Amino acid sequence: MFEPKTPYLAVDGIVRVWEGKRFKGIVLIERHYEPLGYALPGGFVEVGETVEEAVLREVKEETGLEGRIIKLLGVYSEPSRDPRFHVVSVVFVLDAEGTPKAGDDAKSVHIFPLEEIPFEKLVFDHARIIMDYLLVQ
Repeated sequence: MFEPKTPYLAVDGIVRVWEGKRFKGIVLIERHYEPLGYALPGGFVEVGETVEEAVLREVKEETGLEGRIIKLLGVYSEPSRDPRFHVVSVVFVLDAEGTPKAGDDAKSVHIFPLEEIPFEKLVFDHARIIMDYLLVQ
């Protein structure tokens, strides 16, 4: 039987946290597992779910927040973007309210105002993703 060899499919979310009409910042998780550092909430798409369902599930699992998808930011497919293996990520912009709480494989979770994002501590290609977001927001 033919078994195709393809990249893994993941999702990431730029979660914008609001308090009423006041923008507080975006959510970054501190990863519990290698590669260590800060990352956007996200993870792998499960068989039988859409990428939209996957990003909402991953955001809820890692931050405890109920996100609302605003738009698709883009697809990131550079083969070297994840040092573990080839992962293609579909990235969404989401809005949420509330206080995030670390869950799943997040060691901690933080809301960063845009001017305080720790770009030098971001893993994968998440610095590029956030820069792309800042250019088109």
